[in-house]
Amino acid sequence: MKQANTLEQARNLSVPSREASLKRDPSVSHFWNGNRQLLEDAWAEWEIENKDTLLVPDETLLDPKLRKAINDAWENPEKENAVADLWEEIIPGVYVAQFFDLERLAEFRSYLEAVVNSEVPRRAPYGIQLNRYGIMLDQRSEGHLAAPNFQAFYKHLMDRFMRPIARLLLGTYGYDSQTFGFSIQYNPEKDKDLRAHTDASAATLNININLPGEAFTGSEVDFYDQSSGKTTQSIFEPGKGIIHRGRVPHATHPITSGQRNNLVVWLYGDQMQIPRGASSSYGSVNNAATTVDVTENISPRQRWSIPDSSKDTSAPF
Repeated sequence: MKQANTLEQARNLSVPSREASLKRDPSVSHFWNGNRQLLEDAWAEWEIENKDTLLVPDETLLDPKLRKAINDAWENPEKENAVADLWEEIIPGVYVAQFFDLERLAEFRSYLEAVVNSEVPRRAPYGIQLNRYGIMLDQRSEGHLAAPNFQAFYKHLMDRFMRPIARLLLGTYGYDSQTFGFSIQYNPEKDKDLRAHTDASAATLNININLPGEAFTGSEVDFYDQSSGKTTQSIFEPGKGIIHRGRVPHATHPITSGQRNNLVVWLYGDQMQIPRGASSSYGSVNNAATTVDVTENISPRQRWSIPDSSKDTSAPF
């Protein structure tokens, strides 16, 4: 009875309004923090209640070539070049590769749709602007997706995949002990675009989770190369991930038809420290005024390791 009541109580909560959230009204944080334990218990109960039909997300959802290269590098870090070879550099500090397995992506999307249909309150991302249909993913965030199996998948994704990839391509070692994540959805009738900005991260991984054939128009992403002054435009394809330094300016064009769904995850250091500049093992940024070589004397074994720092409670938004 107690467990059933927990889920029912969570579903009956009155979630703060969009207007209050955008204004950062103190009542919004009070709501999420005051109900944190109730919501965590409700997500755990929701998972148990749906255990016979609910996906347990794990790394088999990811692209087989990427998984093999990553797992081989964890066994022998000297094989890390095979990971780098899967990523195409589109401008300095910005790389693209297949991240999710297209044959498994529908299962993951079904899982996320079940999350939305759970009726358990979730906080939408409101950083630069509020994305009404997004979900906060990291446990340090108010109103995050606290389902235990999802949190185990998220931690594994960050520790085993994103962090070593970012260290290898972007040179983020020493600025990647803390994590952050959210999902976003672009739709012509709701949230169309995102103005030019940089991220409060050492590294950002933006992964499209549209299904093959789930087309959209518009929503191109511009990346600005500060060293050359040129802008490169990228279009998200199903299951593709783009990883970049947080300080690379980027913007999203308005979506004109269809819908785009993405997961966005960040790495940064303790107390939200980020490098002012970085030199990569596989690319460089020519900005002598701010560049700090954070990859100097970093061995493959160090790149393929998990920081021993404890998780802090700081979240960018």
